[in-house]
Amino acid sequence: MLAFQLAQVDDLDVLMKYMEEFHNFDHTEPFDFVPARAAMEKIVTYPEVGRVWLIQAGKETVGYIVLTFSYRLEYRGRYAFLDELYVRESKRGRGIGTAALTFIQATCKQLGINKLQLEVKQNNPAALALYQRNGFQKQDRQLLLWTI
Repeated sequence: MLAFQLAQVDDLDVLMKYMEEFHNFDHTEPFDFVPARAAMEKIVTYPEVGRVWLIQAGKETVGYIVLTFSYRLEYRGRYAFLDELYVRESKRGRGIGTAALTFIQATCKQLGINKLQLEVKQNNPAALALYQRNGFQKQDRQLLLWTI
């Protein structure tokens, strides 16, 4: 049985272990623990920034979800960004990702959020297929980023 446990500050050590696993799976640059922990702690501590959930299968943590909030005129208000959805590699293919997306979509509805965005790397066709099966559509836009 799956459960989604809202993360607390006491969960940061577990979250950081999973965040590093996700980073090592999905990124090329080295994991920078200190700023990553500070960013995660801010989301866990301030609900107006977002929410973090541990994905539990029985008593075992098998992943986590990070949802952040923003505001866009185009969407006429607040929207959410599915910043990270990570399921441990050994637990994939069991419907956990689909259950997590169903949970997040229901949570957004409860919070009055009607737009949910996410980003998926082009070299991750399995994730893209999961998201498209669950109602996410590609946008005709280019993602741009400016870094200080």
